[in-house]
Amino acid sequence: MTRQLPRRDVGGDDTARPGTETTWSHRPEVPLPGRWVRLLPRRLLLGTDVLALCAVLPWLGVGPVVALVHSCGVLVVLSARGAHRLRLCARASDEFGHVVLASALSLVPLAPGLGPVRTAVLGGGVTGALCGARLLVSGVLSTLRVRGRLVETVLVVGGSDAAGEILRDLGRHPEFGLRPVGVRHRGGVPEDGPVVAEPAELEELVRRYAATRVILCPESSEADELVDAVRRCRCPSVDFCVLPRLPDLGLAVPKAALDEVWGIPLLPLRTGGRTVAARSTKRVCDLALAVPLLVAVTPLLAVLAALVRCGGGRSPLFRQERVGRDGGLVLVTKLRTVLAVDEHTGWRPLPEQCGRLGTWLRRTHLDELPQLWDVVRGRLSLVGPRPERPYYAVRFSAEIPHYADRHRVAGGVTGWAQVNGLHGDTSIAERARFDNHYIEYWTPWTDLVVLVRTAGVLAGFGQGHNEHEEAGSASTTRDHGLGCRWCRTAVVRTGAAQQTRL
Repeated sequence: MTRQLPRRDVGGDDTARPGTETTWSHRPEVPLPGRWVRLLPRRLLLGTDVLALCAVLPWLGVGPVVALVHSCGVLVVLSARGAHRLRLCARASDEFGHVVLASALSLVPLAPGLGPVRTAVLGGGVTGALCGARLLVSGVLSTLRVRGRLVETVLVVGGSDAAGEILRDLGRHPEFGLRPVGVRHRGGVPEDGPVVAEPAELEELVRRYAATRVILCPESSEADELVDAVRRCRCPSVDFCVLPRLPDLGLAVPKAALDEVWGIPLLPLRTGGRTVAARSTKRVCDLALAVPLLVAVTPLLAVLAALVRCGGGRSPLFRQERVGRDGGLVLVTKLRTVLAVDEHTGWRPLPEQCGRLGTWLRRTHLDELPQLWDVVRGRLSLVGPRPERPYYAVRFSAEIPHYADRHRVAGGVTGWAQVNGLHGDTSIAERARFDNHYIEYWTPWTDLVVLVRTAGVLAGFGQGHNEHEEAGSASTTRDHGLGCRWCRTAVVRTGAAQQTRL
C-alpha cells in the first residue's frame, strides 16, 4: 500500500508533519535550483580541489610540468580513496588525513628532482590550500543547509527500526540538509508519516522526486527484493548508502568509506563500472591488450585453423549467439571443435563428437582465441561474465536468483568465476554469485588479476581444466528448439524475457 504526496521541486517549501518533529517550516521560500542540488554530491569537492590547486601552485614557484604531475596525482589519489564524494556528515576534519596522504604520495616521484626544501614547500602549500578550501566549503554547506537554501531529497527504504530513527534525526537536524521522502514501515502504513515505499517502488520514487540520495535500512526478509530494486535504479547521479547489519560495532573500513546520520553509521555503495569514466577506462584497456595479443597469436591461429579444416573439412571458424550486455545478442567467434553438429543438443558435447583435436583445443582453451577479434570489435570485453546461449540464459534467469544481473556489463573472454574454477559442470548459482561480485567491486586491478590468473590456467598452473568447458562451442541456436530467426533473451533490468530479432 502506498500513500503518495504531491510532487515538489527539490529544495521546495515543506511543512511539518505531525509526529515527525521536523524543522522545515523555518526554511525560506527561495532555495537553490534543483539542478545545482543534484550536481553537488558528485561534483562539488572535485571542483573545489581543482580550484584550490590552480590558485596555490602558481605561488609556490614550481614549473608547469611539476605542477601538472603533482595536481593529477593528488586528484587521482583523492578520487581513489573516495574523498570526492560529498558525505552526509560533512565534517572537514575527516577529510584532512586523505589530503595529507594524497599530497605525500604525489610527491614521491618528484622529490628526487626537487630537493628537500622545495618538496616540503610544495607539499605544505598544497596540503594547506586543499584543507583550507574544504574547511571553507564545509562551513558554506552547513550555513546553506541550516537556512534551507540547500536541501537534498533522500529516500529512506526498509522496515528496520533504524529507518524510523534516521527519519526522526533528519527532521531534528536541518544541518544535514536532507528531506526524507519515503520509508517503508514494518508495522504498516502510519497515518501521520511520509510516503511509504515498498522496495519495488524505489525506482519510481527516485525518478518522481528527483532524489539525490537513498538510505537503505532493510530487514533480512527484504534483502533479495531490495537488491533487485537497487540494481534497477542505480546510477552515478544517485548516492546510495546502506545501514550495516550490526551498526553498534566498529567497522574496519577507511573513514572516507564511512558516513553517518547523527551517530548512526552508513556505508556508501560503490558506483563500480557504471560511470562513463569507468566504461571508457575498461574499453581503452581492452583495446590496449587485445590488439597486441591478437597480432601475437595470429600465426598460431592460422596453424590451428588449418588443422581444423584438414580434420573436419569444414570452415574452421564459426559464430555462436550469446546473451550479452542488457540482454542483447552478440555473435561470438570460436574455432570449431565439434565434428557432428546436428547430433549435439545437450549442455556439452560428448568426447566422441569432438575428436582428438577438438578435445585438445577445448582442454587448452585455444578454441577461445578468435574471441580476441570480438573484443577489438567491441562485442566482448577481455574480462567479464562469460556469455551464455539464449536458451540457457532465459532458463537460468527464471530459476536462479540474480542470474540476469550478470548482464549489466558486457560478456568477457574470461571472468572472475572462471579463474576460480567455476566452469564446465559447476554450480550456475555460484557462477552468478562470482560474476555479480566482480561487477559490484570492479577495478582495473581486478581485470589485471583475472588476466594474470587466466594466463596461469592456460600454462597449467591454476585451477583445473574441464575439456568440455562452457556449453558446447559448436552448437547453434536451433539445436535448443529455437528454430526461427526470433529468440528469447533475458531482459536484465526486469529479470523477464523479451523477443529480440537477430
